[in-house]
Amino acid sequence: MQELLTVGKIYKNNRSKLKLKCINGEIGHDRIVTSPKLNRPGLELTGFWEYFDKSRIQMFGMKEKHYLNSVTEEFIKSTFKKLFAFGIPAAIFAHRTQPPEIVIELAKKYGVALFKTSMLTMQFGSFLMYYLDWNLAPSITVHGSLVDVYGIGVLFTGRSGIGKSEIALDLVERGHRLVADDVVKLTKRADNFIMGSGTKLLEHYIEVRGIGIVDVRSIFGIRAVRQQKRVEVQVELEDWNKEEDYERIGADENYINILDIDIPLIKLPIYPGKNITVIAEVIALNHLQKFMGENAAKEFEKKLKAKIKEKIRQDELEKYLKQDYE
Repeated sequence: MQELLTVGKIYKNNRSKLKLKCINGEIGHDRIVTSPKLNRPGLELTGFWEYFDKSRIQMFGMKEKHYLNSVTEEFIKSTFKKLFAFGIPAAIFAHRTQPPEIVIELAKKYGVALFKTSMLTMQFGSFLMYYLDWNLAPSITVHGSLVDVYGIGVLFTGRSGIGKSEIALDLVERGHRLVADDVVKLTKRADNFIMGSGTKLLEHYIEVRGIGIVDVRSIFGIRAVRQQKRVEVQVELEDWNKEEDYERIGADENYINILDIDIPLIKLPIYPGKNITVIAEVIALNHLQKFMGENAAKEFEKKLKAKIKEKIRQDELEKYLKQDYE
């Protein structure tokens, strides 16, 4: 289950980087933040509330501050009373701005956290939204191994004990980089791709049956690991079944849907003596080749269709000539 993101956690994790300071102590720090977006309430300050999103953290900059300086205290009181009554998560005053005293009093009454920062409004907003997007992004965990093979994130899945960790270890020994083993966290990023990472507990460790836990970073060095990697191909390892009709050409691509994003899926049958590591490298290189616009399976299919068409024309010509008795 994904951990809830509170206002207090946001402050704790970003107070140094974003130069955040509490204005009204720990009031409202237990409120839950659910939206990865921020809102600058420009229209709301003028009285337009029709499309107001109360789930967003509200951010005030120099423009809003100058507007508040031009209106009466009674108007400010009325506006912020309505704003805080919505139950917003928090309000942040950027660019060295400071809320009026009446706003601080109302925030205390409604239990809303107030913060200030010396950072420029747009710069602060960009950093905070990146943090919110990362921490609020949909995520799941899967049982598998994720390895960076030639710059392609290859996720190995399959039944327990089929050899996922051994393949990952063999790839690392061949110069590739381990991202995660056993438990892989998959997170959907805003620009529609899946990012894979490991857990804090299992970071850079591989469990090899018969040996136990292996610390990949200590044995192979810092270049053998990485913190996260985009998942681009999933390889599902299967026990060899002679009755199964396995893909021979690969012209028709299969996909698996992860968090509403389609990821290319390759079902790879394994049996003793089969060099899965080399095949995994070929899978990564083949995916890279497809990304660059070259698809070997499609090209072969085109040549095969052209050859069949040519053979049909040749057969028709021979048939015609045989029937020509003049």
